[in-house]
Amino acid sequence: MQFRKHPDRWIKHFISVPFIYSMVIPAIILDIFLEVYHRICFPLYGIAYVKRSSYIYLDRHKLSYLSVIEKINCTYCGYVNGLFGYAVAIGGETEKYWCGITHESRREKYQPDHHKDFLPYNDKNAFLNFVNTHSRHENRLADWLLLFVGVLIVAWILFKTVTT
Repeated sequence: MQFRKHPDRWIKHFISVPFIYSMVIPAIILDIFLEVYHRICFPLYGIAYVKRSSYIYLDRHKLSYLSVIEKINCTYCGYVNGLFGYAVAIGGETEKYWCGITHESRREKYQPDHHKDFLPYNDKNAFLNFVNTHSRHENRLADWLLLFVGVLIVAWILFKTVTT
């Protein structure tokens, strides 16, 4: 509620409203695509679902001391910020499943909690040891087929989007 400390900026706040609320459209689109991915792919991978209600809280509208506009604003923030947290959690579970190698260390780079169990960056021996311990050779062909099918699907979606 930092805006309350700056009543002299009310014109700037007013001007920013369309930009803030226009983000609800891409957020809803993200939410739809994210949920479709989450509900279809996680069972295929054997990954447990991420609990949506642990991230998206819509409760501030119940506060009787807030105005209608404040309730709308708080609902918007609860949804969008919760959605972003939910997306990060789903992305993290996906990254753990498909990659599992840390990024190059930089002091200023954020390191997510799920990276703690990843293989170290640029450690070829650790990677080869993991691959030799947990992989079968026939998985290599499956990896290439999966990549090929994924590229075909993305290309088809892009083609349909551009041509319609």
